[in-house]
Amino acid sequence: MLDPDLLKIMCCPETHQPIALAEPSLIEKLNQQIAVGQLQNRGGQPVKETIDGGLVREDKKFLYPIRGNIPIMLIDEAIPLTA
Repeated sequence: MLDPDLLKIMCCPETHQPIALAEPSLIEKLNQQIAVGQLQNRGGQPVKETIDGGLVREDKKFLYPIRGNIPIMLIDEAIPLTA
C-alpha cells in the first residue's frame, strides 16, 4: 500500500493535477481487459501485466498503474480511462 503522506505530494507528471487511489472495482475491470488483450497504454502499447492498483488523475482521464507497490508515473505508461 502506498504511504498516504507520499500520495499527498504526488501529482500527474504531465499536468501536475492531484492524483488519487483508484477504486478496487476499476482495477478489477482494467485487469479483465488486460487478461483478454483489450487494453492499451497511452503510448499505444498493449498492457500485458495485470496491475495491483492505480493512481487516477483528478480529471479522471488517465490512470497510472501500480505494480508491486511501485507507481509507474510515466506519461506513456498511463492507461486512458475514456474511450
